[in-house]
Amino acid sequence: MITSRQSRAARALLGWTQETLADKARVALTALKRLESENGLRVHEGTRDQVRRAIEAAGVVLLTTDRGQGVLLVDDREGRKG
Repeated sequence: MITSRQSRAARALLGWTQETLADKARVALTALKRLESENGLRVHEGTRDQVRRAIEAAGVVLLTTDRGQGVLLVDDREGRKG
C-alpha cells in the first residue's frame, strides 16, 4: 500500500506535478489529492493501486521496513548502451 508521503516523495524524485501523476495513473486529480493529504481522508484501494503502478512504471521503488517507509528512484543507466 502506498502512503501519502511516498506518493509525494516519488513525485518529487520524478519532477512530476499532482496533475502529471493523476494523468499517468488515470485517476481524478481530486482522488490523488485525497491520497496525498495528511488529513486521513478515505481513499479507494483502486486509486492507491493505480498510483502505485504509475510510480513503479516510472522507475520508483516503494520501500517499507519495520523502521518506516521510503522511495528509491532506480538508476537504469547501466542497462542502456551509448
